[in-house]
Amino acid sequence: MESIAALQNRVTPWSDGLVPSDAELNAIEAEMPVVLAEVELLDALIVLLDRPASEFDARRIRRAHNRVLAARRDLANRTADSSKSGDAA
Repeated sequence: MESIAALQNRVTPWSDGLVPSDAELNAIEAEMPVVLAEVELLDALIVLLDRPASEFDARRIRRAHNRVLAARRDLANRTADSSKSGDAA
């Protein structure tokens, strides 16, 4: 019996370009508060999939939503500040 083996190269060849650059890592780091706030909101919404919302749940969702908005606002302000300082240089 013949063995079945891949006779072709891998579909995705290894490349040094697969490692994120410092700029990409910095962008991820800057967006991390937004991601964490969105995860918290998602967790609050998932809890409601199997039971009706109580006043506590509504408050938790409202606070999580406010954290998402605040994190997005802070990120937008940091991005605007960095672009202004980049233009002045």
